[in-house]
Order: sequence, then structure tokens, then C-alpha cells
Amino acid sequence: MSGTGKRSTSSRSRVKPSKHANDDEDDDVSLRRRSRPNLRRRNDSSIRIFNVDLKIVLGLSVVAFFVILFFIYNLINHVPQAQIPRVVTPFPAPKLMDLPQFQGEHKESLYWGTYRPHAYLGIRARTPRSLIAGLMWLGIQDGRYSMRHFCQDSDGLAQYGWTDHDGRTYGHQVIVDQEMKLATSFLKSKGEDSGYGGDWAVRLDVQNHKSNGNDELSRSAHLFFYLADEEGNALTVGEDTLGTYENSLLASGSRMDVGSWQLHLKSEDDLEVHYSGFKTPHIHNLSDLVQENLGLQVRKFNRLQLPDSSEDYPSILVFQISAKIPFKVDITFVSGTGLESSRVEKRVSSLTGTSLTSQLKEKQREFDSKFEKTFNLADKVDPESIIAGKAAIGNLLGGIGYFFGQSKIALPKDVNLASQDNSILYWPAELYTAVPSRPFFPRGFLWDEGFHQLLIWRWDTRISLDILGHWLDLMNIDGWIPREQILGAEALSKVPKEFVAQLPSNGNPPTLFLVLRELLHGLKKNQFTAPESNEISSFLKQAFVRLEAWFQWFNTTQSDCVKPGKEIGAYYWHGRDHTTTRQLNPQTLSSGFDDYPRASHPSEDERHVDLRCWMLLAADCLHSISKLFEEDNKFGKEYDTTVKMLSDFEILNQMHYDDAYGAYFDFGNHTEKVRLRWKEMMVGHNYPTRELLREVLETPKLRLVPHIGYVSLFPFMGRIIPADSWILEKQLDLISNRSILWTDFGLRSLAKTSSIYMKHNTEHDAPYWRGPIWMNMNYMILSSLYHYSTEDGPYREKARTIYDDLRGNLIRNVVRNYHKTGFFWEQFDQRNGKGKGARVFTGWTSLVLLIMAEAYP
Repeated sequence: MSGTGKRSTSSRSRVKPSKHANDDEDDDVSLRRRSRPNLRRRNDSSIRIFNVDLKIVLGLSVVAFFVILFFIYNLINHVPQAQIPRVVTPFPAPKLMDLPQFQGEHKESLYWGTYRPHAYLGIRARTPRSLIAGLMWLGIQDGRYSMRHFCQDSDGLAQYGWTDHDGRTYGHQVIVDQEMKLATSFLKSKGEDSGYGGDWAVRLDVQNHKSNGNDELSRSAHLFFYLADEEGNALTVGEDTLGTYENSLLASGSRMDVGSWQLHLKSEDDLEVHYSGFKTPHIHNLSDLVQENLGLQVRKFNRLQLPDSSEDYPSILVFQISAKIPFKVDITFVSGTGLESSRVEKRVSSLTGTSLTSQLKEKQREFDSKFEKTFNLADKVDPESIIAGKAAIGNLLGGIGYFFGQSKIALPKDVNLASQDNSILYWPAELYTAVPSRPFFPRGFLWDEGFHQLLIWRWDTRISLDILGHWLDLMNIDGWIPREQILGAEALSKVPKEFVAQLPSNGNPPTLFLVLRELLHGLKKNQFTAPESNEISSFLKQAFVRLEAWFQWFNTTQSDCVKPGKEIGAYYWHGRDHTTTRQLNPQTLSSGFDDYPRASHPSEDERHVDLRCWMLLAADCLHSISKLFEEDNKFGKEYDTTVKMLSDFEILNQMHYDDAYGAYFDFGNHTEKVRLRWKEMMVGHNYPTRELLREVLETPKLRLVPHIGYVSLFPFMGRIIPADSWILEKQLDLISNRSILWTDFGLRSLAKTSSIYMKHNTEHDAPYWRGPIWMNMNYMILSSLYHYSTEDGPYREKARTIYDDLRGNLIRNVVRNYHKTGFFWEQFDQRNGKGKGARVFTGWTSLVLLIMAEAYP
């Protein structure tokens, strides 16, 4: 580019003096006129004319030379530019994370955090290649040592999770592993002498748990605290790492973001400290490296300790801290230590010992005070429920993570790519998000995140907007957002290879509109401070173009109304497998309801009532945003028209209501006469085997799909049904009927009367949304019960009675499970209320806190 610019400049300098060019032209004209009368002077005039022609020829020659040179250069250096597929082309609009409100103090205040939720304790900065820290320890399983590092069910921990966490500067977690109780506390501090992002400290408090400590294995503990630089910068071990009393320095180093830094360890207990250094980019395999080192030391020297040695220029340092239980260790990270005024010793002292103790106690008091101010539970629930409520918000905030990487996108089979797996990588992107479950789903899920934010925005609006901005910045040029974000090596290590690629034809419920609706409502009611209102307004204004694109993606790719002869307002989830021979009812993963029964034979004639209601929510939000900024344009009017059409009660009933059942259903090519049946198959060399295959006993036909469950209640949840309509009473009857949806623990996902109730979908796929109780849908149903109980109408009191009973059942069951098991669960058994599915499900099950607080849209 610079070379081109120079040539352009010289070219302009040659033609710039146009006055001289005109003078030459006048001279030439006068020359011709003078030469005509006197033919004897033709030679002179010929010489003059030849001089002018020579200039032109020379000029053309120079131009031709450069043109030829240009073509030769391009022929030599030509590299064919592959056209970037649209699916991996970012949306062409300013990023939300570039807004001023996300810069400066806000960005620095969130720089460090417990942003590695998949680790029992993992710390990193919000930067693509960070300095990261974490904790491992040797647990005991079947009388043998076993390394704990990443959250996993197979570790068999009796309890772990954040009892409180403020999302910014403080968190406290309790871990119970066999006879050991390990409390981890995190504290962040920003002083005048700190580097970017400030300093942080970790306290590790190890106690015996319900044990007399007679067992040799349980009398001591081996913790491993590590520091790793994802950029590969060399880390330096402290001069006297083993002398933790005289010199507390464990390690030091330097980075562009935080400057020079130091890691210190202090304790008043008798510790034994050893270390090992590694140079490897594979941080997610660190626990294997440590175990290999320990195993080698045991075999060679019969001692369970790291070798106090390191590879050259290590990018990872692991410090083994061994001691008799009980003991307590403070580990402090201080940044900006290269300055003469850094006062390192004073800062380390302020983040260790009694000073750290007092600060942690003060942070806990602040957490408790903010919790009560935000949710006002004192007069609404009992003390046990309040403890569970604090753990709900603490676990959700403590589960917020930062990820960086590239999503893998599946492409149609007819697309020619160099790679054999027919996939392509999204652009490198960062994501700051809450996660559903630290051991099972420690990454971002689009439809879960909308429910997470219903809690988070009430706790910290700025954090919520930050998360929403990161998600919307993942949008591609078509308005599509990948529904599952598997970013970075650590995230990829938790997902089977066949589930990594995302399908760009498939959507996911646009639940982010749930929180946007609440923020819009808060603006209208003046519920925010002036600075908060300004930030929310700025966010919505810049987000509007992306939200429009998201809506239009659904409206064009998941809609049938663009096709001739199709119903207006007909939507269906794409991605169902119409060729399957193994699934009892082909899954609808894109809807979020996975195995919830839809039409038995997927087709383009389907209409899904839940997606129609999601589209109404999205259109209503977009209409409200356009009105907020007085953008009286054609788009605002179009959204108004869309809202009126999708909320039209008569059209809804014509398309989805079944008078006989008194319920709303999907529509599609369907038969109830489908079953799974064992069939003998011959494989290989006529070797017989059995497979469980789908058998269809009747030709399907276009009809309403008669399965009552969560999907049936979407018009109720969307509050489309008028308060005085007899159809509202029908919905209340379905909800409160024990033979259909009602249980003493919450509402079933699918009615007992359904032909697919609690049936396996394949030999190995147990029922998921076919009966168990889910908190996110119960919250939305409860929210609408509360709404109708406050609306004038003949069913107001009935709605109130059902609301009170359902709210009580949900709170009692979740709280009981939490105190009995130590965990929040993904779903609950509809027969006995026991938690099932993923445990440590810190996602939408935490909505129980909003149910306690009676905080609804």
C-alpha cells in the first residue's frame, strides 16, 4: 500500500501544473499557424512537431513500461484468494464490545477472575492468551491417590461449589473430598501501585471433614498450585522456593498486559514445598504431566513429591504444598512489580494473613447485604431457603467464564473444502459468559444464557450487558449465532469430537430477548440509576441492527410463510432427521427441547407453536426498542405489524389449538402408531445381531400433534391468551391436573397421558424432556400464573391458588435437594422429586432464587 501511495503522489506531481500544459498547447497551435504560409520553413516546423510527438511517445512508453511491470509482478506473485464463505463472515456492524462503556475502568475491573469454571479453582484474565492459575490436589479413591483438577463426576466429591461470589472481586467455595474439607477463597484488589487489572489472592484452608484423622492418607494433604503463561513467556522460580518463611517468593515473570509480576506464598503452618517446571502449550494436559512426574519420583526415590527441577525456560510452574491437616495457605499475585514505587512487600502483606482474613469477612458481609437488598427474601422464605438462594447466585456468578478460540462450523456435503471433515473454522472470537454446569457443560450455550441473565442483570447490570454484548458480537453476516460455543483447547477437551461442529442451518431459542424485555421494562419504569439507564440505552441502540438481523435470520430460515400456499406466521425448527430409522421420534435439538415429541415424520409442512411464541417475543422487543429511540421508520412499523399478527388470538387458535384436548399443539405429518422394536440383522460374514429400530404401523397425515407438555403451554407463557377467555381456564386445568402435568415437586415436561411419556428415544437415549421437571419452564409458567393472578378476569383467583401451590412445591423441592446432596441439579424426577441429570447444574436451576423473590418479567 505504501508503494502504491508513493507512485500516486509522484504521478499527481507530474500533472499538477496544468497552467504549463495549457501554455505548451497554445505554443503548438501558434506554431502551426505560422508554418503554413512559408513552406520553405517546413523542416523547421517539422523539427518542432517531432519534438512534441517525442514527448508524447516517451510518456506513453513510460506508462506502458509500468503497466507491463505491474502485470509481470502480479503474474509472479499471484496467490489465488479463496472467497470467504458467508457463514464465517462477521456481521458488518460496529462491535458492541467496542462501546465506550465497556472500556476503561469497567474493562480493567473485570480483567482477573475465576474465569475457568471447568476447574475446581481456575483463575485467568479476560485476554486471549492469559497468565492462568489453578489448583489441583491428590484425593483418595479406593484407598489410592487420585489427582483432582477439572470438575468431573467420577471424582465422587461429596460437595463443591461457590457458597457466595460477587462476580467481580470475591468468592468463597467449599469442597468436600472424602475426609478432607477444602475451602477456597478468592479476593481481588486494585491499588495505586498495581499493574493493569490489580492484584489477587487465594486462601486455601484445609480441614478434616468428619474424621478422627487416624488414617495416614487422610492426615496429610498434597495441594498443587500452578501458574502458566499461554503466550509461552518464561517463568522464573523464586530464589529459595523451599524457604517459605524467610522468602515468600514462589515465582516471577513479565507480560505486556500486567508488567512485571510476582507470586508469593505465606503460611503460619509447617509446610513442605516442592516444584516442577514445564515448557508446553498443552495446559489442558497439565494434570497428566504432574502425575507422570510424581510417579517417576515414587518409582525412583519412593517419595511423593515433585523433583524441584524444571525444563529450560518453563512456561508452566507447579508448586506442591504438603502438610498435616489442618493447615492454611495464602497465595498472592502482585502485578506491576518492576516499578521502584511498587511496594511489593507491603502489598503482599495486605493480601495475606490477618489482613486477608478481615478483608474476606468484609466481602462476605457486603455479599450478604447486597443479596438481601437485591432479592428481599427475609420475609418470604425460611433460613434454609436463603442459604440455598445465596448458593444459587454464587454458583451462577462463580461459573462465569472467559473463552477464546474458533468455533467449528459444519458445511453442506456438496461444498468443496481442502479438509476432509467438511467443516470450516469461525473467526477467532472471545466469549464472556455464564455456563450451565461446571463438570458437564462448562461452556457457553445460547438458549441457556437468556435464562442465566434473568438473574445476573438484577445482581450486576454491567456484567449482564457485557455478557450480552459478547454473545451478539458472535453473529455472522447472515444474522446467525452458533448455539454452542466450544472455544479453546480446554473447552474442546470436554466435548466428544462428533459434537463439536455447529450447523449453520439450525437455530436455538432467542432467549436473550427475555432479558432485553426486562431491561426495556425497567427503562420505561425508571428502575435504573441515570448512569445505568444511559448504558442500557447506548447498548440497545448499537445492538438494534444485530437484533434485527437475528430476527430476520429466523424469519427467513425457520419460516414457511415465504413459500406459496403456506400459512402466515408458520415457523418450524430446522435440523430434524427425516431419514432416521432408530429414533422413536426424531429429535429437535435446535428447539432446546431435544427429545420432546414433535410430528413423527419431519417435513417442511411442520408448524411449531413454541417457535411462533419466541418470534412474538423477539418482534415485540424490536418494536419497543424502535419506539424507545423514536425511530418511526418502516422497520418499526413492520415489527408492529408482526407483533399484531403473531399475537392475534384467532389466528393462533386456527393454527395450533385443539378443541378436544383444550390444548395448543404443533402441526405436522404425524401418526401415533410408531414404536421401537428389536430386529435381527445380519452383519459381516452373516453374523446375526439385534438392533432396536423404529417401526411405523400407519401412514402419517397432516394433523395437530397430540402431546401435552411444556410446548403446549407456550401461548400461556407468552400471555397471548386473554384474561377473560375460557381457553385460559383450560390451560389452568391442564397445569393443575395430577393425571397430566401436576406433581408435588413441579410441573412435568410431558403429560402422563402422552403416548411417548418416559419412553426411550433410542436404545441408549433415556427420556430427557419426556417427563422430568425442569426449572426454566416452571419459572416461565409460574411467571404467567402470577401475571394472570393480577389481571382482572373470571380466573384470577384460580390462577393465584395454582401459583401459590406451584411456587411452594418448587422451592421446597430444590432446597431439600440442595441441603441433602450439596448440589443443584439439571432436572428433577417427577415421581419423587429427586435431582437427576447433571449435578452442579449452576445454570437455570438457579432461577429458584427468582421464584423465592417473586421476581418475574
